[in-house]
Amino acid sequence: MEQRQKNLLLCVTGLSPQVVTETLYALHRNGEQMPDGIHILTTDEGAERARLTLINDRWLNRFYADYGLRPPRFDSAHIHILCDASGRPLHDIRSQQDNRAMADGITETIRQFTADPENRLHVSIAGGRKTMGFYAGYALSLYGRDQDRLSHVLVSAHYESHPQFFYPTPYSQTIYTNDRSNKPLDTKQAEVVLADIAFVRLRHGLDDDLLTGRSSFSKSVQRAQQKLGPEKLTIDQKLRVITAQGIGIRLKPADLAFYDWLIQNQLQQRAPISCPSEGVSDPDYAQAYLKHYREIIGEMGAGERTEAALQHGMSKSFFEQRKSRVNGAIKKALQGRAGPYLIAAHGKRPRTYYRIELKDEQIEYL
Repeated sequence: MEQRQKNLLLCVTGLSPQVVTETLYALHRNGEQMPDGIHILTTDEGAERARLTLINDRWLNRFYADYGLRPPRFDSAHIHILCDASGRPLHDIRSQQDNRAMADGITETIRQFTADPENRLHVSIAGGRKTMGFYAGYALSLYGRDQDRLSHVLVSAHYESHPQFFYPTPYSQTIYTNDRSNKPLDTKQAEVVLADIAFVRLRHGLDDDLLTGRSSFSKSVQRAQQKLGPEKLTIDQKLRVITAQGIGIRLKPADLAFYDWLIQNQLQQRAPISCPSEGVSDPDYAQAYLKHYREIIGEMGAGERTEAALQHGMSKSFFEQRKSRVNGAIKKALQGRAGPYLIAAHGKRPRTYYRIELKDEQIEYL
């Protein structure tokens, strides 16, 4: 029997922990499934306010009791405090360093929550500084999956951010406005609406190391941008390195020569290259390949083994081994972004040929 997915609510809050209960109310009012777990991401001061109001003053339990719902476990361990670069809790965001640390902390928290396939994450960005909400939304765009959700709550005037208002109660209760009018308000009459926010999911464009290991916000954005950017291949024969999506890939001379041979063949619009048949070595392929190989290793290069392997022509096993090694190195370096740079097969047997899926203008030699 499959284990039921856990619904987690992650609220980004600042000095208004009320957004937690307001979001819960909106979910209940809409008849939606309530979260199995609640987490708060905030600053040092925000954590203290959440602890005093939601836990000590029992506002969270009051909400569940008022609406006859069973509360999930929630204690101070579910309140996550963002830290600065030195690991000290952030009291507020006052510098560029604090801003960078906040972005990294939010990104890492959301990465961890989305790493568990059994979690369904709902991120609320109704509270906290605007930049906190922005980074939370951006982080969910980077790491969010199909089952994840982003929202904020809209609260009617006078009730929004009111220190005594936590949710519309099912009974009348009077509070007073925070202005000079001291106008009485009935918490039962408050309007709280949940507004979903659409976001683009870029998760499938990220490398495995970003999905499984700690990464800064800027690094995650850079990798995603590389994925979205135009494909470009740079070949440096002297250093024996190809660069794709900003990542350098060092190839052995025999492998680079094979890749270079295929690329030059299509750049010069020659006849497509096919794999030699079993037991029939191709001397023309061997001669063309060795020309590229000798250019790469130079006059002083030790290429006797490769020369000997091709003295009777290029065999099927030689062709397939080089193709496999080149594609393996590119896949290892680029992972999900490797596609356009791989040596790909086209056509049906026996007319299968191989090429790299890049246009001429996307290939550059140094």
